Amino acid sequence: MLRVSALILAMTGVPMQATAASPDVDLELVLAVDMSGSMDMKEARVQRLGYLDALRHPDFINAIRGGYLGRIAISYFEWAGMVNEPSVLAWQIIKNAEDAETFAAKLEARPIGTRSGTSISEAILFGANLIESSPYSGARRVLDISGDGPNNIGPPVASARADALARGIVINGLAILIRPTDLSVTLDRYYAECVVGGPGSFMVPVHEAEDFAAAVRQKLLLEVSGRLPAPIARPAAVTPPVDCLFGEKLNPGFLDQLEPEFNP
Repeated sequence: MLRVSALILAMTGVPMQATAASPDVDLELVLAVDMSGSMDMKEARVQRLGYLDALRHPDFINAIRGGYLGRIAISYFEWAGMVNEPSVLAWQIIKNAEDAETFAAKLEARPIGTRSGTSISEAILFGANLIESSPYSGARRVLDISGDGPNNIGPPVASARADALARGIVINGLAILIRPTDLSVTLDRYYAECVVGGPGSFMVPVHEAEDFAAAVRQKLLLEVSGRLPAPIARPAAVTPPVDCLFGEKLNPGFLDQLEPEFNP
């Protein structure tokens, strides 16, 4: 955590602490993007192009302009088994198409690469600290996590989520099901019950590669506007809640590394 704190302090020049200042942006938004080894390079490129398309789309700019203050602050990083620190894009204000293009161009210039492991928990902890250290004060603070697998390394995802929610940070999710894995729990259920949280939080599933850009755009528009997606009608079913440690249990020896309060 000290390395994370030092990196964020160096990037922003301010210590990690909450602020009671009046909002100067409608939204502080962190995009935390999964680049774990379960993605092949084709999927990684589809994901990158989806974010670039969404950031440059006129609907995204119009949603920002429609806010009370007409401006948001945004940051970005990629993660796998740990956060890829060189991928971090420092906070930037976006209030018009020129600002959005500047941010998108910085992202487009970053190399694309995947790494081993899937630590949603590390992404949540890093993203929450990034928001806490932001030089801006947002009326809303949102951490946006995309991923294609459950947490299988690092702290338990439930404890990381609880830490972020206690700081007043909302976590939204983008569950990537383009290549469904043979797991006992579907990834969209896992994200809905174990990852997202906070007032107005939501999860958007992506089932096809060609739908990725539209899903990212929908998610950004909802986050900027503060609206919720339309509810999906599902037949009633009696199912037990998701075991949020099930991803960790797929990793031999993981539970032996946990503190006693996290090891059932």
